[in-house]
Amino acid sequence: MTKAVRVRDVMVGGGAPIRVQGMTKSDTRDIKSTVDEIVRYVDVGCEIVRVAVPDLEAAKAVGSIVKQSPIPVVADIHFDYRLALEVIEQGVDKLRLNPGNIGSRERVEKVVQKAKERDIPIRIGVNSGSIEKGLLHDLGRTAETMVASAAKHIEILNDLDYDSIVVSLKASDVPTMLAAYRLMAKRYDYPLHLGVTEAGTWFQGTIKSAVGIGTLLSEGIGDTIRISLTAPGEEEIRVAWEILKSLKLRERGANLVACPTCGRLQFDMWPVTDELERRMATISEPITVAVMGCAVNGPGEAREADVGLAGGKNMGLIFRHGEIVRRVDQGDMVEELWKEIQDAAEEVRTRGERAKGDHPQVG
Repeated sequence: MTKAVRVRDVMVGGGAPIRVQGMTKSDTRDIKSTVDEIVRYVDVGCEIVRVAVPDLEAAKAVGSIVKQSPIPVVADIHFDYRLALEVIEQGVDKLRLNPGNIGSRERVEKVVQKAKERDIPIRIGVNSGSIEKGLLHDLGRTAETMVASAAKHIEILNDLDYDSIVVSLKASDVPTMLAAYRLMAKRYDYPLHLGVTEAGTWFQGTIKSAVGIGTLLSEGIGDTIRISLTAPGEEEIRVAWEILKSLKLRERGANLVACPTCGRLQFDMWPVTDELERRMATISEPITVAVMGCAVNGPGEAREADVGLAGGKNMGLIFRHGEIVRRVDQGDMVEELWKEIQDAAEEVRTRGERAKGDHPQVG
């Protein structure tokens, strides 16, 4: 088990649930747009959010963003250590420093001393594309080099009696990323933030992230994750949750089970599942919805789900907990199934609230 690190009121590592992180894509200097984006992220399950800090104006804006953000805010610092000092003054919840470009040991020490005074954790964020020139010259761009870079800065922080550390070792090459995290997990017990950096478009990036992050999570490596896509941040967070749900590591939101379709299909199923998936992004309760295209597997799979649809020629059967609720016309399937999904989510929500009432927290 890794060490536990507290980021505002969110625990990372130490047996805590694997946390889902996001990064805003708004200009941090635009406080309202950034806060609005964070709120949208929270709606789809983001638990920690990172903001870029390219200059002093952005660093000063962090204070207002932190005050308005419902989740912990991490400042992403590159090149100028003075920006790190400023966001600490602004009350940021966590720092992310890239040791490859932050500068001399003296500069790192100034940041660490300030973070220690304010009890702010630091993520040592190593990227394969920006390793220190000395290490790169001696060892090349390898997983071992990335771990050596992280180790060098862990030593600096430890020398300053600072241990509130999270580590990431991101690469756009999945095998390199896997090797680096595995090596790090063998040598240290600091919480690991997983990611495939610059993963690419929604399609390619999702696959690379699922393979890289999912592989490590299945091996018990990783405490917090961020998906990096050339796509809206909400999509990154949705992908993160789907990875966690597929490994049964976290539960959040509706799980859509749908057949791949074949020559037995008797209705245009793809638009139905696309529209349902879009709507279900707003559902936070862990329910299972099945959409099946024919009578071969359809009724059976639909009966296993909380809510199910078995489609047929010009019609569909809607199921709830194994029982047929009603028969609907093909054109009404989305709206009628959506009503049942909302009802099922409300049932789960109500049960959860009752359970909390039956077991009140002490203290």
